Amino acid sequence: MEIQTNDYRVSYDPATATVDFQGLLRESGIADYKSIEQLLDEAIAQEPPTVTMNLKHLEFLNSSGMSVLSRFVIGVRKKKTTQLVVKGSKGIPWQEKLLGNWQRLMPALTPEWE
Repeated sequence: MEIQTNDYRVSYDPATATVDFQGLLRESGIADYKSIEQLLDEAIAQEPPTVTMNLKHLEFLNSSGMSVLSRFVIGVRKKKTTQLVVKGSKGIPWQEKLLGNWQRLMPALTPEWE
């Protein structure tokens, strides 16, 4: 499954259970993230042992997007059968802070840095 606009691309590869984010995610409100929420729900619906979120190429994420992704992290934590790996880039400053917050929400989260 893939969602693509002029600003961003979000794709899910079921073979690797990886959600890949690229570009600038700056929708005007949480309701505008519905298609991304559906893609994320699909990613954990099959209950893979590990889900990977690749944020390395996500340059910008607004507060509505952060809320949506944080709810996803909480959803994975509640499942207790799926591990979450988040790939980030130290070259994008907001990612380090966000992953730190997510580790407080889900201590088992595994960050991987580029």
